[in-house]
Amino acid sequence: MTASGSSVLAGIRTFASDVADGFMELTHSSFALIGLSVAFVCITLAARPDLRNMGEDHLRAWLYERHVAAIGSPIEPGAVDRATATNPKDLPREQAKVAYWLSKKYRVAPEPIAALVSEAYSIGSRTKLDPTLILAIMAIESSFNPFAQSAVGAQGLMQVMTRVHNDKYDDFGGNHAAFDPVTNMRVGVKVLQECIARAGSLEGGLRYYVGAANLPDDGGYATKVLSEHFRLRQVANGQNIPTTAVTPAPIPAPSPHRRSRRCCPPRPRHLPPIRLLRPYRRTSPQPSSPKLLPRAPKKWPC
Repeated sequence: MTASGSSVLAGIRTFASDVADGFMELTHSSFALIGLSVAFVCITLAARPDLRNMGEDHLRAWLYERHVAAIGSPIEPGAVDRATATNPKDLPREQAKVAYWLSKKYRVAPEPIAALVSEAYSIGSRTKLDPTLILAIMAIESSFNPFAQSAVGAQGLMQVMTRVHNDKYDDFGGNHAAFDPVTNMRVGVKVLQECIARAGSLEGGLRYYVGAANLPDDGGYATKVLSEHFRLRQVANGQNIPTTAVTPAPIPAPSPHRRSRRCCPPRPRHLPPIRLLRPYRRTSPQPSSPKLLPRAPKKWPC
C-alpha cells in the first residue's frame, strides 16, 4: 500500500513537472514570437512612412469616436478660429469708436463688427480707399448681415453679384466663400475699385456698383452711402453722432372729402366797425286809443 502510494505521488510530480516545463517552453517561444513580430512591425513602419501615418489616422479616429460616444457631442477646440470676432478693446481708439457706433446703430454684436472694422482698415491701407467708405457700403447694402441675398442674386456683406464675379472667388476656394464676411469684403472692394476706375469718380463708381450706370436715377444710393460715410468719419474723429437721424414730424395730408381753405377767401381776424350814414334815433311807439267793439243787443226773455 505504501509502495503504490509513493508511485502515484511520483507520477503526479512527474506530470506536474512536465506540464510546467512545457508551459515555460511555450511561454518562451510565445514571447520570442511576439518580440519578432514587434520587431518586424517596427522595421516595416520605419521603411513605410505612409503606413505609419495611416495607422496613426485610424487610431486617432477610433479614439475620437470613443470620446464622442462617451460625452455625447464632439469637442472642437479650434472652432474659435472660424469665428469672425475680435474684442473691440484690442482695437485702436479710432477703430473702437467706429465699431461701437456701428454695433449700436445696426444692432449687431460688437465683436463681429470689430473684426470687420479691423479688416476694413487693413484693406483700406492697401487699396488707398477710405475704410469708412467700405464700412458705409456694407451698412447700406446689407446692414452687416453676412448671409443677405437680394432678389437679383447679390450676396453677402457687400452684396456682390456672385454669378457675375465668380472668377474673383477662385482664389478663396469657390463661390461659397461669398458668405465668409472677410472674403466677401475683399471681393467687394475689388469690384468697387473696378467701378471707380471705369466711372472716373467716386459717385459714378457707386452708380456702377449698384448697377444704375445706365439708369437716369440710382434711387438715392450714392447719397445714402456718402452720408453714412460722412457720419462714420465724424465718429472716427471723436465727434458724438447720434445713431438715429432726427426727422421732422410728417405733415398730415388733407382729406379729399374736405374742401381746402385755399378755395375760400381769407377771413379777417377783426371785423371793422359799421359806420352809419345818419344817426339813428330810437323813438318809443305812440300809444293807440283802444277801439270799442259794438255791443250785441240784449235779448229779453219773452
